[in-house]
Amino acid sequence: MTAGTRTIEVPARPDAFSLDPATTAVVVVDMQNDFASPGGMFDRAGIDIAGIRAIVPTIRQVLAAARDAGIGIVYLKMGFSADLSDAGYPTSPTWLKHMPLEVGDAITAPDGTPSRILVRDCWSTDVVPELAPNEGDTVLYKSRYSGFYDTELDDFLQRAGVRRLIFVGATTSVCVESTVRDAMFRDYHCLVLADATAEPIAAGAARSNHEASLLTLELLFANVAESADLIDSLRTAAAIAADRN
Repeated sequence: MTAGTRTIEVPARPDAFSLDPATTAVVVVDMQNDFASPGGMFDRAGIDIAGIRAIVPTIRQVLAAARDAGIGIVYLKMGFSADLSDAGYPTSPTWLKHMPLEVGDAITAPDGTPSRILVRDCWSTDVVPELAPNEGDTVLYKSRYSGFYDTELDDFLQRAGVRRLIFVGATTSVCVESTVRDAMFRDYHCLVLADATAEPIAAGAARSNHEASLLTLELLFANVAESADLIDSLRTAAAIAADRN
């Protein structure tokens, strides 16, 4: 990803979001089995994963359009080391928040392989098959809600010349919002795709955490758009470029 000259305008709230594919990346947040697959951590804990499952086809379409446009893809995965030391075990707030979800417990994955809840390099922390990374994509682990905390993300983006980020994934009010906030603090311009993010907390409330989080992000930290508007903008720009050639 190197600096380019193409500017694409995407309809968004509160105003249009401009991007150059060469200096933009899509960040896929935590679309892994523990959060989005039957038999994963959320499902085992009785948390409804239907909303997260529902965004998988949308994210897949976004990734296809982004790759066609030459936009880089970065996957973030929440996962702790085998000894749980990076979870702050046994006293940190991070550990105490995750303990009720049986993090670290050994399980048998639905495919019959041995796995451990939210531990790196096993079925639990694999990206869901429908969104599996392609060759050339970047995959980074994180041990906190934010993808910028104690990870290589910022250094990687700086080396790649990326200044604008498009966010998809789960969950909206926790890991997505935490990462967007940290991105904005580092002067990245952020676009959050409303229909490619999901949040099970308060999903049935009069105003869900998903909606409240998107409003906060729109007002203070990012632009918010629908995936179709991004895809249409990328494809229109590609068609115009093809006609000129």
